[in-house]
Amino acid sequence: MEPQAPRRRVTIIDVARHAQVSTTAVSKVLRNAYGASPEMRAKVRRAIDELGYRPHAGARALRGQTYTIGVMLPDIRNPFFPDILDGITQTLENTEYQVLLGPGCNGEEAEARVTEAMIDRGMDGLILVAPVSSRIHLERLASAVPTVVVGRHGSSSLYDTVVNDDVEGATLVVGHLAGLGHQRIAHIEHHETDPTRLAEMPNARRADGYRQAMRAHGLAEFIDVASTSYTQEGGRLGAKELLDRPRRPTAVFAGADVVAMGVLEAVAEAGLSVPEDISVVGYDNTTIAAFGPVSLTSVDQAGHAIGGNAARLVQERITDRHKTSAQVSLAPTLVPRRTTSHAPDQAADTESRQGVQPID
Repeated sequence: MEPQAPRRRVTIIDVARHAQVSTTAVSKVLRNAYGASPEMRAKVRRAIDELGYRPHAGARALRGQTYTIGVMLPDIRNPFFPDILDGITQTLENTEYQVLLGPGCNGEEAEARVTEAMIDRGMDGLILVAPVSSRIHLERLASAVPTVVVGRHGSSSLYDTVVNDDVEGATLVVGHLAGLGHQRIAHIEHHETDPTRLAEMPNARRADGYRQAMRAHGLAEFIDVASTSYTQEGGRLGAKELLDRPRRPTAVFAGADVVAMGVLEAVAEAGLSVPEDISVVGYDNTTIAAFGPVSLTSVDQAGHAIGGNAARLVQERITDRHKTSAQVSLAPTLVPRRTTSHAPDQAADTESRQGVQPID
């Protein structure tokens, strides 16, 4: 049996013939342009459905738009990023835009490859989630294509930003734990290797917020930070480091929920219990945090709203490349669950205030 010949792609000429209209009329309907009557639109749409016509992306690019938006995600294993993606896709649901994803792999070279590939393929806009690239590179991208940067603080006249108030989020965590009587509250941060972008990164803002809040609660001498990475393994290693202290913490603020998963693992390995021995707080309020057997206290930074705002802003910038740049900052909330409770051995905490030196 001979293989069947590939089916010929349906063209705009086929649609016009099937609908018994001109190709100009079909083009107007496809572009949602002025001059096509409701009856004409209905005939063309019916012909498109019956023939299975799909616009050719390359041809559309030659006419000015591909109706694609590239989304760069730094780590597809982090359970918070799907929340952002959901917000993006839901906002774009009733538009002509399609979302195409690219992994940034938490590295400048990988980010450059994927973002430049998106530009080369004519995407109409970019949404970059927690990029680690330099500001110079981000502005070069934004000069070429409408760009929204998610999770990076600071501002630029060339791109829009959507962030969570990370300092406030850390303040909520320390306030919650201090209210439960904890003094030895430790923090696991993501180690930042590039000082030029330090002030813009959410992990640095959370660490700064933690330190500020500890001082505000009169707990400066108990500041204790382990620098690892925003990964489950980073959380496990950071927690092991903290648990090996001569006076181990009674509470750990993990910089992300995925980090908190590693903390829970290390606590169990040490034969300790959460929250009886150590309280644990995460950041992101992912679906994992809400999962009953985990029930992680976490900061909700409204990932869905972050994604929705990013999708709205990139559409606005596609429409008007010269609009004033926008900076959206969303207020976090704390969601208490079963991984936090009153501090154990509060009397020992009070006695230890005389001898403990801050690790900052």
